[in-house]
Amino acid sequence: MAKNFGDPVELTVDGHVIRVTNPQKPYFPQVAITKLQVVQHYLDCGPGILRALRDRPTTLERWPSGVVEGAVLSTRSDSRGDAFYQKRVPTGAPEFVETAHITFPSGRTADEVAPTSLAVIAWAAQLGTITFHPWPVRRADVDHPDELRLDLDPQPGTHFTDAVVVAYELRALLAEVGMQGFVKTSGGRGVHVYVRIAPHATFIDVRHAAIAIGRELERRMPGRVTTQWWKEDRGESIFIDFNQNARDRTIASAYSVRAKAHAPVSMPVTWDELSSVDPHDFTVLTAGPRFAKFGDVHESIDDVHYDLAPFLEWYERDERDHGLGEMPYPPDYPKMAGEPKRVQPSRARNQD
Repeated sequence: MAKNFGDPVELTVDGHVIRVTNPQKPYFPQVAITKLQVVQHYLDCGPGILRALRDRPTTLERWPSGVVEGAVLSTRSDSRGDAFYQKRVPTGAPEFVETAHITFPSGRTADEVAPTSLAVIAWAAQLGTITFHPWPVRRADVDHPDELRLDLDPQPGTHFTDAVVVAYELRALLAEVGMQGFVKTSGGRGVHVYVRIAPHATFIDVRHAAIAIGRELERRMPGRVTTQWWKEDRGESIFIDFNQNARDRTIASAYSVRAKAHAPVSMPVTWDELSSVDPHDFTVLTAGPRFAKFGDVHESIDDVHYDLAPFLEWYERDERDHGLGEMPYPPDYPKMAGEPKRVQPSRARNQD
């Protein structure tokens, strides 16, 4: 018999009633955080999470049993997990839940949730959505991103503080071409920097821009930054994950909860405070009070949209002058034009 975790709680959000079932269900039992507290987190950070998700096709990372010990997230290769990624709008979604029609790299299509109100976000959280993974596009034009995402990923032997140092160098690089980036913690050890762009470029263009930026950071910070796709070649460095800009690749949104035992939140911060924050301090319990005090520090992110031309020129320069061309795509992608052999270097050497 299914255990009851309290009577349903009804919340009115943007004129819609969201019925939260089993509100006292432990969603993060190690820190005594319930399902209702997760839903309330998204309401408390409402303007911020809606700014991050509005009109964007969004994959829902659902943990209907909570982030409990031993729970496993399903993957492309093994679908037997306790949690899963919902890439299509759930059956029985309310009428106020709108969608965007997207095309995956395989050519298959789907109608994915595209939040237009906080009610949609609360409804998804009631379904067990822990993390929201938005595409870098709006539903009015799903083939032209309006967001360049730079994922600074610490490799073994490096830490959040190393990613912060790289983030400041990235900030300076962006300033040199007249651009402003917006920074947030990843909810783990990494740092994310977002740049709003005019929605004219293709996914391939945006990915090439990320590659060019990563290569420039490599030159400025030798040995501390890498764009090497294969882990065996990265060393103790900060990896600029350019493939996060490929079609159907997403990053946890600002204010998203991450599926880790202490319920961390991917938190927007100011550049002034980045060097002094501890990402572990941003959780479901602390994000709401911070938002109430400071508001959304990414509030102005939509004010200016930049042109990617400088970075695409860098990409062409590197290809022309240094023989640096296309980089490998993720393993589930079809073979892409100009892509090098998709095999890790050690295996390639053994084959030779």
